[in-house]
Amino acid sequence: MKHVDEPHLIQRYTANERSNHWITAISFILLALSGLAMFHPAMFWLSALFGGGQWTRILHPFIGLVMFVSFMILALRFWHHNYLDKSDIQWMKQMDDVLHNREDKLPEIGKYNAGQKLLFFTMVVCLVLLLASGIVIWRRYFSFYFPIGIIRLSAVVHAAAAFVLIVGIIVHIYAALWVKGSIGAMTRGYVTWGWARKHHPRWFRESVK
Repeated sequence: MKHVDEPHLIQRYTANERSNHWITAISFILLALSGLAMFHPAMFWLSALFGGGQWTRILHPFIGLVMFVSFMILALRFWHHNYLDKSDIQWMKQMDDVLHNREDKLPEIGKYNAGQKLLFFTMVVCLVLLLASGIVIWRRYFSFYFPIGIIRLSAVVHAAAAFVLIVGIIVHIYAALWVKGSIGAMTRGYVTWGWARKHHPRWFRESVK
């Protein structure tokens, strides 16, 4: 684990990891806005952000490919940190302590807690479903290969997976704001010893060896 000259700081994310994260995040925002513009007439005004309805339909699937590739790279980077273990099961059983910030009563947490791990796998599943269903309904290149029933089913799956993903990202943002210092970790790359010891004690202990 790398340290910096400034005392009591630990590197949580490298520059490459942070860049990977922000490419995924920006792609998600563009996809959410363009997707909502096409989802319901009441939100069609969002298409103006992309140059109109035609450009929104053209750009949306290509941005989707960028996000999928970026997120899969991110997932491969952090996959080994997201396995659920016995301490994660216990963490979920003590949800009342989690919600009331009684972290001293919780099992020792590694780089990610159980909530973060569950969100990670939810996002993996949603992205796979979005890619598969998106290919089926991509009219310009692929949809003519599939029967209308499969296309309609894929459109429903695409909308449902997008909804779950948007809710998951909202939870992710809320949690980052709730735990002070989390956003700084993904912008600057470093956290204080105190933050690491308080929120991720097992990871802290492993990092300062």
